[in-house]
Amino acid sequence: MDADRVVVALDVGGTGMKCALVRPDGVAVRTERHPTDATRGPDAVVDTILDVAVGLADKARADGLTPVAVGIAVPGIVDEARGVAVWSANVGFRDVPLRDLAVSRLGLPTALGHDVRVGGLAEARLGAGRGAGHVLFVAIGTGIAAAHVVDGAAAVGAHGAAGEIGHIMVRPDGPRCGCGRPGCLEAVASAAAIGRRYAELAGETVGVVTTAEVAQRAAAGEPLAGRVWQEAVEALADGLATGQALFDVATIVLGGGLAQAGDRLFDPLRAALHERMTFHREPRLVAAALGDEAGCLGAALLALDALGVRDRQEKR
Repeated sequence: MDADRVVVALDVGGTGMKCALVRPDGVAVRTERHPTDATRGPDAVVDTILDVAVGLADKARADGLTPVAVGIAVPGIVDEARGVAVWSANVGFRDVPLRDLAVSRLGLPTALGHDVRVGGLAEARLGAGRGAGHVLFVAIGTGIAAAHVVDGAAAVGAHGAAGEIGHIMVRPDGPRCGCGRPGCLEAVASAAAIGRRYAELAGETVGVVTTAEVAQRAAAGEPLAGRVWQEAVEALADGLATGQALFDVATIVLGGGLAQAGDRLFDPLRAALHERMTFHREPRLVAAALGDEAGCLGAALLALDALGVRDRQEKR
């Protein structure tokens, strides 16, 4: 593709959306942020998404660039083949034909993807998993989800729900997950779960405690924080070991808020994962490299793939 061509890319969350104009080589030439404000309801959110996309396309043309496609990433369950946002608790979507709506509004080919899967796509092809071939991207924030990327393509699953590693049961007698079942990985080791667990054990002496604060207190030698942090690390290692048994990847890339703990997370987690390896090859465990740009970049890659234009970053 010519150097002046760009993809209009949007990564939609419940609170805000990250947006960009992305070249075929994976470089964002313009970035923006806009509020989603999902409390207004799904119809209003769809209008905002389309308005922002149109605005970006117009700005591209004003700058002498040619928008050739649209890539949109949303949370929840996504039917990529039909371009439908099937369900999303964060945004309120239920069976929203977002791809067709975008095509009608912008007149451009559009791809719709799951936010974590496209983030994994970007990390595998442009970021920390680049060159690995087989990558498991795990996003750890309020919840935990994953993307299995093989040779630059993320598995979607038969029903658009592949990668829900956060709902592997790791502690049968553990806290009840939001899905209704006890002991899921994200009920024990997500950022939200770690803060909640610390507050429960500390009793009424503390208010809301963030995961970062738990990590800091654990590093400073506080026994309670150390206990909570170790519980989370052990559970996460169990989940990742299960993922490795299933997928046999070369690299596991951790993203999301919890990964920002750096060595406080990765050092004990690598040791715990190593202890769980038997005949499986131990994967390289690394932090995500693209930060919050991954969703936009991955949405753009998905759109380019739909056009039949695979980028060649590995040759750069």
